[in-house]
Amino acid sequence: MNDVEHLLHRTIAVISQSDPLIKLLEQVRLGRMTRSDPGLRVITDTWVATYRKAVATPGLTKQALRRIDPSPRLDLLAQEGLLPVDHAAARELLADFQQAIARAPA
Repeated sequence: MNDVEHLLHRTIAVISQSDPLIKLLEQVRLGRMTRSDPGLRVITDTWVATYRKAVATPGLTKQALRRIDPSPRLDLLAQEGLLPVDHAAARELLADFQQAIARAPA
């Protein structure tokens, strides 16, 4: 495994630790949590902030960044009502991601 792959795996591990899709989305779907639960909001906001830091990780290539594209997860969170479509930090995450792609080495 080269340095970029190792860095990518560490970055994915950091993002995954607070990922609300893994367990919390299921809890909402089963009715064990509500979409308006304050704890869910805190976890989601923390995940977005963690993702923003991960996207800014120096050394990630364009290919590595594409593997951690936040768009599909943000779209699903919005579809499920766990994240408002106009969530400021989510918009900033997408902007950060696009900037990281633009400046990353091939």
